[in-house]
Amino acid sequence: MTTPQALTGIQPEAAAAAAAKPVVLVPACNRLLGEHPFHIAGKKYLDAVRLAGGLPLIVPSAEEAEIEVLLDMADGVLLTGSPSNVHPSHFGEEVMDPSLPLDPLRDSWTLPLIRRVIDRGIPLFTICRGTQEANVALGGSLHQAVHRIEGHDDHRGADGAPAEEVYGPAHDVLVTEGGLLGSIVGQPRFEVNSVHGQAVNRLADGLRVEARAPDGVVEAFSVAESSGFTMCVQWHPEWLAAQNPVSMKLLTAFGEACRRYREGRRGPHP
Repeated sequence: MTTPQALTGIQPEAAAAAAAKPVVLVPACNRLLGEHPFHIAGKKYLDAVRLAGGLPLIVPSAEEAEIEVLLDMADGVLLTGSPSNVHPSHFGEEVMDPSLPLDPLRDSWTLPLIRRVIDRGIPLFTICRGTQEANVALGGSLHQAVHRIEGHDDHRGADGAPAEEVYGPAHDVLVTEGGLLGSIVGQPRFEVNSVHGQAVNRLADGLRVEARAPDGVVEAFSVAESSGFTMCVQWHPEWLAAQNPVSMKLLTAFGEACRRYREGRRGPHP
């Protein structure tokens, strides 16, 4: 009998290696291209999942009943950054600047998704908007314009500048002693990029600060009592990740957590 591998020319070893990779869900953003709505996910985030050793699976959106089905397939979840912001109604505020993009469809299912991921102990890695989502989903709030808060710096990228400049090194982060981030990166401070206008205001109960910017803005947190790996960072470690030792340490830790979760559910793969 002809196998699917024979029809495609895929070697059995390659097929087995792909099948052994942990599946990482990557929720999509929503954009209008012309008059047509599209679900999209940035390539750099999918590349980061592959650098972590995972198999990325873009999820366009999900109804409440579909979330559990998706999580049954998942060995990890990565929440991406985005030009859009979490709608402030989710933390009891009105929109401060109507000119900034929102993505209510993403909000509608990623916020309950995050809570279920935490409940189930599925490894979670969040970046920029994803980190803000995680704080809001768990009961926290955001500064809608952190640069307008007295004592805080402007954390936005340079408007209209080339990507290399926008995502270039911006400031140090100061790692909380004895935390998960410190155990992963093995150093008390390191330099990161900074491309965000919003930031954590009130940190949700049960979250542990893992790092701060020099002006005190929360740059990373984890879920203190979670049974699974959680790391939520405000900067963009996915940018040129393969060239950044700290980024690779974070992605490696996430990938290893996803593999452990997969093996705990499905058994080790040869």
